[in-house]
Amino acid sequence: MRVVSLSGSPSQQSRSGGLLDWSRRWLSARGVEVVGFGVRDFAAEDLLHGRFDSPQVIELAERVREADGLLVATPVYKAAYSGALKTLLDLLPERALARQVVLPLATAGSPAHLLALDYALKPVLAALKAEEVLQGVFADDAQTRYQDDGLWLAPELEQRLEGALEQFYQALARRPQHLQPGQLERQLLGARWSI
Repeated sequence: MRVVSLSGSPSQQSRSGGLLDWSRRWLSARGVEVVGFGVRDFAAEDLLHGRFDSPQVIELAERVREADGLLVATPVYKAAYSGALKTLLDLLPERALARQVVLPLATAGSPAHLLALDYALKPVLAALKAEEVLQGVFADDAQTRYQDDGLWLAPELEQRLEGALEQFYQALARRPQHLQPGQLERQLLGARWSI
């Protein structure tokens, strides 16, 4: 299984990025290959000028196309996900998330922004034709903080995140597995046939 993770935070160190890192480690421990991207990986000029032919944008689109799922994390600003993430999602092809299972993650200063996932981010993911968008995980400032040893998660947040990741993992496992070129032919030629 292969997953693309996408951080929508423009900050070097962010709580939404920390949730994404925690999720990557959880998935990797279960044998899922996770390829990470962040809005900071893309040239600002490419994002601002809508350069669909940017090598980094083309690579992201290709990796998403090959993946089974997408983890997307964003801070919430003024009741919506980050503008940099919106700009990057706008550069993906129209059906970029077809066949994808998507788990959205968000952080905000207060619980007042809890519905930002449902009313702001999920419609965009659906417009990109995501096959299945899971409930998602929202965390406010009281549930996360950076310490010397990394991001601290409140126990109830850690439990919700682990539950969401388990659902994500199960959804990935239910998906039909793609055959490598020539794999079906090799299986048919090597099969034992009886009549």
